[in-house]
Amino acid sequence: MAIKQDNQEGLEEREALLGPKTILIVGISSFVGSNLAEFLKKDYVVYGTYHKTKPTISGVLSLPCDVLSREEIQLVLYTLRPHIVIYAAGLSSIEDCADAPDLADALNTVGLINVTEYCQRYKAQICYISSAFVFNGENRDYIEMDIPDSSTTYGKTVAASEFYIQKTSLNYIIFRCCRLYGRGHNPLYMNWFEKMQKAFHLGQNIQLDNLILTGYMDIYFLGMILKLAFEREVTNRLFQICTNDIMSIYDFGHLYASIFDENVSLLGKGRFNFPRISSVSNTGDEKSFKMDISNAEGFLNLKLPSIQDSLKLTFHRLHGEKKQYRKGTGITFI
Repeated sequence: MAIKQDNQEGLEEREALLGPKTILIVGISSFVGSNLAEFLKKDYVVYGTYHKTKPTISGVLSLPCDVLSREEIQLVLYTLRPHIVIYAAGLSSIEDCADAPDLADALNTVGLINVTEYCQRYKAQICYISSAFVFNGENRDYIEMDIPDSSTTYGKTVAASEFYIQKTSLNYIIFRCCRLYGRGHNPLYMNWFEKMQKAFHLGQNIQLDNLILTGYMDIYFLGMILKLAFEREVTNRLFQICTNDIMSIYDFGHLYASIFDENVSLLGKGRFNFPRISSVSNTGDEKSFKMDISNAEGFLNLKLPSIQDSLKLTFHRLHGEKKQYRKGTGITFI
C-alpha cells in the first residue's frame, strides 16, 4: 500500500508537543481488536475492554466491561477519557449471527449504540469497523452511497450500526471492510485463517467455498489505514476498504499455498451454506462483494493492495515465526 507523506513533519511536531493520542478498543479480545491494539500501541496509548477473555498484549491495559451495561461503559470512558474509541466487539460470524439473532442484535447494534452515546458525552471519536456484508452480493461494484440490502442477520445488524452512527454522532469514522485475516490473540479460539494454516501444516484436506467472492486483506493493512486517518484527524466519513481485486476463499487458498509453499493438492472445492434471512429474496448461490475504493484512495491519498500483495505482507510478517500444533513434527516455521 503506497501512501504519500504530505504534512508528516507537521504531524510529528504536534505529537511531540501534545503527546500521543489515547485510543480505547472496545472488544480488545476479538481478532480485529487484539491485532489493532498490537499494531497501534507503537504510536498511541492504547487501552482495551473485554467481556470474558482477557488478552495478554504487552504495553496495553485491558479492563473488563460489558457493552450492554451503560454504567460500565460510562465508567470506562469517564476514567480513561480517550481521544478515539474503536468498536471491535460483537459477533462477526455470519453463521453465529444466524443461529443467535437476538445476541447478534444486542452485541452488534445495541452495544455500539451505548458506546456511541458516551463517546458523544466525553468528546471521543467513535471508529466503527463495518463489513462489505451489509450488501446482498449482487455482481456489481458497491459504492459508499448504496443502500445496504443484506440478506443475513449479521449484515443487517452491522448496517443498523452504520446508520445509527451517521445519523446521531457528531464525530465518527466508519471503515466498511472486505474480509480481514491474520492470526488472533485468543488461545481459546481459532479463526478461519488459522484453521486453514493448521490444515496445511498437518497435511489435511481442506474444502473451501468457490461461490462467494470478496476481497481479502491482512489486518495490518487496516491498522496502517486507521493510523493514517487518525493522524489526519478525518471526521464524519465512511470509507470502503478492500483489496483492488476479489476472489473466492478457494482461490485465496490456492494463492496462499503458492506464496507460503504449501501443498495445493490438499485444497478442494466446497460450498458455504450462506445463512439468508427467510424473508429476503434469494439472488442465487453466487455472490460478489466488490466495493468501489476510489473514495478511500482519493481522500486518504493511498493505493490499496491486491490480494497477492496482501498475502506477501502476511508472509513477511509471519514467516520465521514459530507456530506449534499438536501433531507430527511439532514446531515449524510458517
